[in-house]
Amino acid sequence: MFEYKALSAEGIAPALEKAEHYRLLNEPWEADSICRDILAIDPHNQQALVTLILALTERLGEEGGVDVSEPRGLLPRLQSDYERAYYAGIICERHAKERLSHGTLGSGPAVFELLREAMDLYEQAERLSTPGNDDALLRWNTCARMIFRNQLRPPPGPPGDMG
Repeated sequence: MFEYKALSAEGIAPALEKAEHYRLLNEPWEADSICRDILAIDPHNQQALVTLILALTERLGEEGGVDVSEPRGLLPRLQSDYERAYYAGIICERHAKERLSHGTLGSGPAVFELLREAMDLYEQAERLSTPGNDDALLRWNTCARMIFRNQLRPPPGPPGDMG
């Protein structure tokens, strides 16, 4: 019925700015669309991949939103080990927040496990980070505070065993 119009190579930089702008305006669907246009002509564009991962995770739990497997599927396309670990942590953390916001009875242990997974990934990213880059440390602390604030506990039994 329709074919998407191709973005020009010269339009990539302004489009990336627009995508980030839409994310900051809490319009992740628009950012998602722009990133897909960029990746259609530059499939390895790291900034577009990161922005798309963030836009997708901002839509977790929304009606008509995305499944967590979609942003996870983009991780192997990131070139840096640090970024793969860091953004995998972001995905887990945002998935946990989404589950926590729905407050489903008995979801606490699952949320705890997701936050612990995020924290493990942030620790991995921290080991790979450049001096002065404390982003992973800050995210780790945020996860720890969420666990404390919500009094989350691990599931009974061996770690990672959700029954």
